[in-house]
Amino acid sequence: MKNRELRTYAHFPVSIDLLWKVWTEPDHLIHWWGPKEFTNTIHQWDFQNEGEWKMTMHGPDGTNYPNRSIFKEIIPHKKIVFEHFNPHFITTVSFENQGDSVLLDWSLLFDSEEMYEIIVKAHQADKGQQENIEKLTLYLAELQINQ
Repeated sequence: MKNRELRTYAHFPVSIDLLWKVWTEPDHLIHWWGPKEFTNTIHQWDFQNEGEWKMTMHGPDGTNYPNRSIFKEIIPHKKIVFEHFNPHFITTVSFENQGDSVLLDWSLLFDSEEMYEIIVKAHQADKGQQENIEKLTLYLAELQINQ
């Protein structure tokens, strides 16, 4: 698995309720999802097991990237698993409540080492995921300031 998995850990000094909310409500998700300078349009968000998530990510150069995923497992305040199509991979996001903070474990498991190489190395998915974490961090800070 290690040659097929992109894994990121991040620590957030927020409540589990707030982090869960920004991961599970489209009105929040659109503000931080994706790499730097990307924006999003969510077309469908059926947040339940076997529910569908359709969105378009808009790149800074104007390129649109349609995305489709199916939720496979949802354990409130603990875990979200979804299957992403084209390219195909399984995303698992685990939330570990640590009192006044949360440890996030975010992994993408690709079907093969070759697919991992294409997506992570050629398309810099690792950099994109790190930028996604940075955007989430900034968004959470903004929410806390405005509370």
